[in-house]
Amino acid sequence: MLTGILYVLRSGVPWQMLPREMGCGSGSTCWRRLVRWQRAGVWRRLHETLLAELRRRGRLDQRWTVIDSASVRALRGGKTGPNPTDRRKKGSKHHLITDARGVPLIAHLTAANVPDVMQLEPLVAALPAVAGRRGRPRRRPDVIQGDRAYWSTARHARLAAQGIIAVVAKPRSPHGSGLRVLRWVVERTLAWLHRFRRLALRYEHRADVHEAFLTLGCTMICWNYLKAPRRVF
Repeated sequence: MLTGILYVLRSGVPWQMLPREMGCGSGSTCWRRLVRWQRAGVWRRLHETLLAELRRRGRLDQRWTVIDSASVRALRGGKTGPNPTDRRKKGSKHHLITDARGVPLIAHLTAANVPDVMQLEPLVAALPAVAGRRGRPRRRPDVIQGDRAYWSTARHARLAAQGIIAVVAKPRSPHGSGLRVLRWVVERTLAWLHRFRRLALRYEHRADVHEAFLTLGCTMICWNYLKAPRRVF
């Protein structure tokens, strides 16, 4: 079942075109298992397990986190809205927080017309408590960095009350602040996510199905980080 689900995630093929030669059952069976595991929280726990292993190996830096989003076209409606970057066609938006190296920590799905700043606090609140080392699992970052779309004095003050510093360029400030030097990691991770064809274009009407693929995509990126030689970090 997992083989079939991963094949659909990577290739983007319709469920009914899943090759029977793979021995993973029918596409409808794989779809039902994807939904069942999503409801049971399997994908979320799998993602958190890999994050904990990365932290145990010293390959996770949660002190400095980066936030960004990317819009994708949606073909079948659902949690969608007019995409301001695509001639107001139906679209959804992937919101993502990564660690300082680009490891995906949390991802959310919204309509394409939802302002980025509205997802700043919900994403920070949803950050997983990552174990992997002695002591308390770490959830709260010291710093969260974003572009101008995340500027909000009130929201930054509420984050500061939690001990989190928001490093965000002010609106209408000149370019060349130098913040992009640290922010590119989240843009790279979003590009990696959209290499999975099922995420580059939203086919699912149901938001929970697409969110399952989104979490599984983050999980696969964490798996790739675990397999990579330490020198790449």
